[in-house]
Amino acid sequence: MLSRRHFIMTTAALFSAPIAGPALATPANWDGWDALVTPANYNPAVSNPWGIEPRFLPTLVEANAGLTPGDIHVDAVARYLYHIQDNGTAMRYGVAIGRNDLYEPGTYTVGRKARWPSWTPTANMIAREPGVYEQYADGMPGGPQNPLGARALYLYVGQRDTYLRIHGTPQPWSIGRRASSGCVRMVMAHIIGLYDNVDVGVTATLYPADDWVTAES
Repeated sequence: MLSRRHFIMTTAALFSAPIAGPALATPANWDGWDALVTPANYNPAVSNPWGIEPRFLPTLVEANAGLTPGDIHVDAVARYLYHIQDNGTAMRYGVAIGRNDLYEPGTYTVGRKARWPSWTPTANMIAREPGVYEQYADGMPGGPQNPLGARALYLYVGQRDTYLRIHGTPQPWSIGRRASSGCVRMVMAHIIGLYDNVDVGVTATLYPADDWVTAES
């Protein structure tokens, strides 16, 4: 059922933020991994073995007029990601965002996409939390325990990779929180559903986390 909740556009500044490396995982186990992280008899609107708040399940909502179909908008206050459709609606998903001052609002382009990507922490991440990240300095291959999860959308400014991602997470309990090192996290089954409908080249706008609420919840 179509919800009449919608969101209001706000202004955001261009920027970049850190996390993750560009390498792809070997595809041999991709389908098996997809099955592993997707609940049996999966129904996006109601399946919730993760125990997240029901409002964070994928929901079709009404979008304001004038938004570009295909684009992504992240409401960092309400913890929602909206993917604009071509009929005046949007698919809304729950997300986690960067903790403390690690979240960086801005306007980006989806420069590339990856299925079951590998991950390498940035030098800043290692310096900030060596006990957590130093062991992965040479990278971590894709898989169900990889921090980027099942899919990743790589955000660029022009031709420059910002190291900011919209990606799956092996920590679904973090959805709705400020939990990441800067990226936007989604439940793996949710980003699998989003991924095939997002084209490289679309705009992703990340709104400020400390601004007024831009989505009715």
